Amino acid sequence: MHLITKESIIEAHERIKPYIHQTPVLTSESIDEQAGCRIFFKCENFQKVGAFKARGAMNAALSLSEAERNKGLATHSSGNHAQALARAAKILGTKSYIVMPRTAPEIKKRGVRAYGGEIFECEPTLQAREATLAEVIVKTGATEIHPFNNYKVMEGQATATKELIEAVSPLDYVLAPVGGGGLLSGTALAARFFSPKTIVIGTEPAGSDDAFRSLQSGKIEEAQSNTIADGLLTKLGDKTFPIIQDGVKEIITVTDEEIIAAMRLIWERLKIIVESSCAVPFAAVLKSKHKFLGKRVGIILSGGNVDLEKVGKWFGSN
Repeated sequence: MHLITKESIIEAHERIKPYIHQTPVLTSESIDEQAGCRIFFKCENFQKVGAFKARGAMNAALSLSEAERNKGLATHSSGNHAQALARAAKILGTKSYIVMPRTAPEIKKRGVRAYGGEIFECEPTLQAREATLAEVIVKTGATEIHPFNNYKVMEGQATATKELIEAVSPLDYVLAPVGGGGLLSGTALAARFFSPKTIVIGTEPAGSDDAFRSLQSGKIEEAQSNTIADGLLTKLGDKTFPIIQDGVKEIITVTDEEIIAAMRLIWERLKIIVESSCAVPFAAVLKSKHKFLGKRVGIILSGGNVDLEKVGKWFGSN
């Protein structure tokens, strides 16, 4: 078993630094007043490709042998990892083959194509994604870099929380969204190694609460897809789940209405664009104010690749 260590996260950070942004940490007095705590937003919506996924994809790609890279890189993703891997392949001078659900936001498909990625569309189910990817790998011989169930990807994602801790420590809590668990497992590992007293909490849409149910049952539960948070529509992996079990205190679920309200507040008060999946941790803080009252809270704002056609639907036409 590959063990992610403090040293391996530090090495990953050094490896990817030339290829990523050290994203800013934003605060808002009005948001703090409303939430009843001090919130530090780590703005991965300003990251390359508009999401934290640039970190993990780049670390995984750079960790491959030259022979593996030369075969091309392949993955399945609803969008942000797809763009991140296509970008990594372009930087390394190789091809990328990306399986995407046909329902993935157009902005994310355009991003993949802009980096030279070849898209293979499939039905919007995990089974369809995995089956199509297997066909693509047989056809191309490309090396798979899974969007989350990959230790090198997790190491890369951990660097976002490492930067946050270095910028604003001490923190009482760090919150991150969870879909497949790459970001949350990386967040848990970074907190353990760089700020052991910080409590890590996962956050998830109520309409896709498989990680919440998995922590309750002790086994990986099937994902649902009844939420606007399209970046979180997948279940945990066998590599991410044990790390989350070990390092995440709890998972808070929020409704789509709570996600939209939190997203709107970030847009209005911080003057930045975040996508729906990204607003889930802030929604959890607003929902559970008693838990965070008077505390120093870090939130990983995971991405900002918004399909602008949906904005009127979310926030109303006025």
